[in-house]
Amino acid sequence: MLQEVLVGMVQIVGIMLAISIALFISREALTTTLAQLRSRLQITGPVLVVLGIALLINRLMRQSEEDGIFPMTQVIRRLEGDLIYVFQDIETTRLTMYFSFVYVYGYAYILIFPAIAYFVLSNTRMFRRLLTAYTLNYLIGLSVYLLVGAYGPRQFMYPEEMGVVLYDFGPEYAHVTTEVNRNTNVFPSLHTSLAATVGIFAFYTRSEYPYWFVVALILSISVIISTMYLGIHWAIDVVAGLALAAFCVWASDQLVGRWTLSDIVDRTREALDR
Repeated sequence: MLQEVLVGMVQIVGIMLAISIALFISREALTTTLAQLRSRLQITGPVLVVLGIALLINRLMRQSEEDGIFPMTQVIRRLEGDLIYVFQDIETTRLTMYFSFVYVYGYAYILIFPAIAYFVLSNTRMFRRLLTAYTLNYLIGLSVYLLVGAYGPRQFMYPEEMGVVLYDFGPEYAHVTTEVNRNTNVFPSLHTSLAATVGIFAFYTRSEYPYWFVVALILSISVIISTMYLGIHWAIDVVAGLALAAFCVWASDQLVGRWTLSDIVDRTREALDR
């Protein structure tokens, strides 16, 4: 079942990416990028490696059976009150279809497309900043998960108090979400932080990609709302995710360009020669 779901996901997201590349990226930019592919990969290689390490750590943590040190579900529930019921009250079949699609397919799409769009820019700094922000989101989020163990509304309130959950509408989606997350990895919402990160970068690059900015804004907001509508996250998780996104975008600006790989190699050689 997982393989079938993933194949379908690759096909749908692949079609969305192909359409977006055709609409938003010029042929000249693609041609130039292909001609400069080797030099661009050399410049961006270090951030790609670091992001790969962060994703590997994420995968290893999912295989662990240890929950966060401090169980916080009851605390979050008491602090938040009945806010989650706002989304239950607006439930319709069409909204559930839309938010389920956005949560699974739209989320994957908005994470991948800006990486392609920024890679073809003549200056790769925005690409390196985006991947650095992704990496920080994962590393900080995973560190918090080691401390805070909390279940989302769908585990805590279903079925007595919560009617709409993602897996009621699409049971097959459970195979995908369990591959990328654990039930107690709730605070902060990484769906929210990464979607908001994409939205902020789309704002920064709106002069280069004005139409993508509109698409990214709509999808980023939709992904954030879907996390609460589908009963996956509390509003507190979303607020924490937004704060995490703002910090990671800011930190990426501070980090990228400050050090280069050649500088690090030179400093290492100097230290070894002493």
